[in-house]
Amino acid sequence: MLKKKSLLTLPVALAITGAIAAQAPEDVLDRLVEKAGSPAYLTQSPQNRMMMPDNPAFMVADDGEKLFKEKRGPKNASLEECDFGEGPGVLKGAYVELPRYFADTGKVMDLETRLVHCMKTLQGFTNDDPQIKKRHGNDSDMMKLQTYIAMQSNGMPWNPPLSHPLERAMRDAGEAMFYRRAGKMDFACATCHAATGLRIRASVLPNAGVPEEWTKAISWPAFRVGQDNVRSSQHRLLECLWQMRYPNMKPGSDASIALISFWTDSARGQPAILPDMKR
Repeated sequence: MLKKKSLLTLPVALAITGAIAAQAPEDVLDRLVEKAGSPAYLTQSPQNRMMMPDNPAFMVADDGEKLFKEKRGPKNASLEECDFGEGPGVLKGAYVELPRYFADTGKVMDLETRLVHCMKTLQGFTNDDPQIKKRHGNDSDMMKLQTYIAMQSNGMPWNPPLSHPLERAMRDAGEAMFYRRAGKMDFACATCHAATGLRIRASVLPNAGVPEEWTKAISWPAFRVGQDNVRSSQHRLLECLWQMRYPNMKPGSDASIALISFWTDSARGQPAILPDMKR
């Protein structure tokens, strides 16, 4: 798995400098900033950029790797046979091609819902078990596993498949929801994310119409400095809906996956920054 460069001994670092340097999340961000011409959204937090080599999410991912390979649950099985879209146990490049349709469930699934499916079918966990029930926070199995799995796609371009009719339907439903105004404040996702230069207080907001900005916005899991926790896409979605004063959306619901499908399609072709560090 990707290791922090600051933790490598000098001989090891010299031996694999090219491979690691090319895949460090901060390097992915730096290349993106250079390519995009240093837009305000990508450069607004130099302190976070400085801390990225020591991102606490790396430690969460280390725990996730152990959980992924450990035999657990009533069936005493690991997750190494879980298919995230690239074949059983194949993690490289899988996350940036999610959400996608899975024939074994007949559904379009994102990382969290696919992970829950595998923990149930392969390991025998249930929704009431803490391994599944607790979805958020650095100490949750779900967040540890998601961080480890996602970071295997660091630097790779978002490329969610749209070949299946349900994948296209999910993406289109997500776009409709993104632009639909609703709730007591008559807000839509697009209220904050469909123009350049918008702000909430001192924070510059990303424009979903600018893929170079949007890829950073949707690069979750990420360590939220202000919350001292690693957060997922599903958690970010819940936060956005709360800020708009929408009714709660069930994590893993079709509505949540539809929005994430539109998110990832809007960043298509841009490199994912995994794990990221955000305010």
